Amino acid sequence: MSVLDARVERLSTDPATGYTAFRLGSFTFRRDEYFAHVSWPKGSHIIEVDRFLRAMVRDIGWGFFYGWIFFDDIFGTTNHYGTVDIFAGSYDKGYREAGIDHLETFTADAVSEAFEAISRDWISEGYDPLNAPLETGSPIGSKGRERTDPLLRAFIAADRMLGLPGDKPVRSDATGHPVNRAFADLEYDAPDIECAPGFEGQLHAINLFEHIARSDVTWNPSISAVTRANICCVTSEEHMLPVIHGNDRNEWFIQLTDEIHWSIADKESGAPRGRVVMRPGDVCAMPADIRHQGFAPKRAMLMVMENGTPGLEQRYASGELKPYPVDFG
Repeated sequence: MSVLDARVERLSTDPATGYTAFRLGSFTFRRDEYFAHVSWPKGSHIIEVDRFLRAMVRDIGWGFFYGWIFFDDIFGTTNHYGTVDIFAGSYDKGYREAGIDHLETFTADAVSEAFEAISRDWISEGYDPLNAPLETGSPIGSKGRERTDPLLRAFIAADRMLGLPGDKPVRSDATGHPVNRAFADLEYDAPDIECAPGFEGQLHAINLFEHIARSDVTWNPSISAVTRANICCVTSEEHMLPVIHGNDRNEWFIQLTDEIHWSIADKESGAPRGRVVMRPGDVCAMPADIRHQGFAPKRAMLMVMENGTPGLEQRYASGELKPYPVDFG
């Protein structure tokens, strides 16, 4: 796998819309009032611009996450933890058979820099791709005034556990995070902590529901607790996950409130493999050989348990580990 030593280039600015086109390696990115256009030497692809920007901003904020981030069925990125593939049609049968699929590998810093430059230019004031559609404006139309506030936010990563002395704080009114409208009917009592004599100060607890209820973004995980390589991520989900996530390891999903529908497909081909509807208390594993996308009719709370062990993706890819976590029977 050769890594391209390339940086993003700014191309011409469309006088009619005000948006600038960009090039990274052999990929060119431009947008009009409705769509993002991605082209490469053998072909081109079009994506609705709202979906494109929701995916791109999260891809940067997640650090390209575990494995594959499909913006849609055709275009996306693959994280190799230091380098990142940008692909078009590489996991689509039709594109591969036609010989128009394309993949290039860059340093993670180069892709992050490129995606941030594109997002900055293409996002105007009043539109926030990290919010649910009911909470944000629209990216449709000609360019307005560029946003100057941070594009990325709310990816809180606890060192050990939220709220511990010296660790990341739990969200509150004081941190500028009011309870979201969808969770206004819940109660948020603080837990009582009672320690046996001699163990004072060694037990810690928070109301995790309140922390999630105060999230000002959707589908953007907050790491609430970490024990070695075991990572607990929590997030609020509304509308649809704006990417299709292709796993390079198992993930455990625990539904805390409301309901999420998951479409499951084969990671390599995109062929449908199932549909899962999760309601409060449900637990399911997302295997290492699938891609998935979630749909939440009402804002929901989700907990995801991740294994961040370095090199785990290689053990799954080689077949050393089975793609699923449990054998039944």
